[in-house]
Amino acid sequence: MEKHKETHSGINYTKRRWLVLLASCVINLCIGALYAWSVFAGPMAAYLSDISGTELTAADLAIVFSVGNGLGFITMIGGGFLNQKIGPKWVIFWGGVLFGLGYVICGFAADTAMLVVGYGLFSGLAMGLAYGCTISNSVKFFPDKAGLVGGIATASYGISSVIIPPIANALIDSLGVNRAFMTMGAAIILVVGVFSQMIVKCPDGFVPDGWTPPAKKEESGAQNTAADMDWKEMLAAPVFYVMLVMLFFGAVLGMMAISQASNIAQSMIGMTPAAAAIVVSILALFNTFGRILAGMVSDRIGCIQTLTGVFVIAIAAMGILYISGNGSAALFYVGICLIGVCFGSFMGVYPSFTAGQFGRKNSSVNYGIMFIGFNIAGLLGPMIVSRVFQQTGDYGNAFLIAMAFAAAGLALSFVYRRFQKAE
Repeated sequence: MEKHKETHSGINYTKRRWLVLLASCVINLCIGALYAWSVFAGPMAAYLSDISGTELTAADLAIVFSVGNGLGFITMIGGGFLNQKIGPKWVIFWGGVLFGLGYVICGFAADTAMLVVGYGLFSGLAMGLAYGCTISNSVKFFPDKAGLVGGIATASYGISSVIIPPIANALIDSLGVNRAFMTMGAAIILVVGVFSQMIVKCPDGFVPDGWTPPAKKEESGAQNTAADMDWKEMLAAPVFYVMLVMLFFGAVLGMMAISQASNIAQSMIGMTPAAAAIVVSILALFNTFGRILAGMVSDRIGCIQTLTGVFVIAIAAMGILYISGNGSAALFYVGICLIGVCFGSFMGVYPSFTAGQFGRKNSSVNYGIMFIGFNIAGLLGPMIVSRVFQQTGDYGNAFLIAMAFAAAGLALSFVYRRFQKAE
């Protein structure tokens, strides 16, 4: 395999990759602002109520976030093709511009439809453009640390849900919700625009200085030398569907908890809204921690071994949450922390898992397609837990359903091993 330590332009890619990773993390932190919607929803509902004369609540604007969260996979796939053709720099740049413009449009919004266009379409689709490139390009640059780097890159996106909301809330308090949208939009365009210029495309076949690729695929290894498959070849491989459904099972149980964490804390444990808000922050922190931890572990013992362990922990975590329904706050915190780690683990491991199985060359497109499993989970997870609560008045059965999802995912992890042995 050809080593790309230097190019004709004199770039030392082995050193430059660290700057690429840093820039990618800053960019992910910015576009993670998509998950600050809960901070904007209440004030925006109040503003629209004032100008329209019709009473609106944050719940009435839920469609805005649903659209934004549900469309990202489209541009992750499209952005993956563009990344392969023209490189990630300008795909990320325009992703940042469109994301920020979405926020600016929201600042001028006079109705829900305009919010859907700005936040849902512009920012939601732009997020997929940038995120798909930052993750896949970073993982390509670090075949020697693919799990760790995938964890770090996705963690920078996840931690945004802890860092951005207080900033957004402060801007809303000082400027009002409209100007807060515009200010954040302009800032995101500026920051992503600057840091995108630090991004370079990882050369095909790049091998970092001082690292020797494994001679063959090893069952226990985090990376392998799998032949590079394009998206058509990947879709023709049965193992792809095993991995896709595994991702769905891993993500849906996390989305079930994350989407209703505050309500669950108040309903089951009797927490105040302020205390429940702390639970949401704790969940986000452990989600971030799980991405990095699982990435490190997968580099040592392998992706599938890591995911198998995570499914086992998820079963235990949902069981703990079910038992905590008797009002045990201590058990509830333990369960929530474990679920945060599990959800983060899937987000952190899957970029390198996908690249390891189907090759690094086309991972930009391949991971975008694999991410459909997460998008389906993001759609169904909140719906399942809400429906269970509406029908029973309790969240206990939702935890049992989540345990079943985790058990099914655990079973699929052993099915994957059979494919692995057959190869």
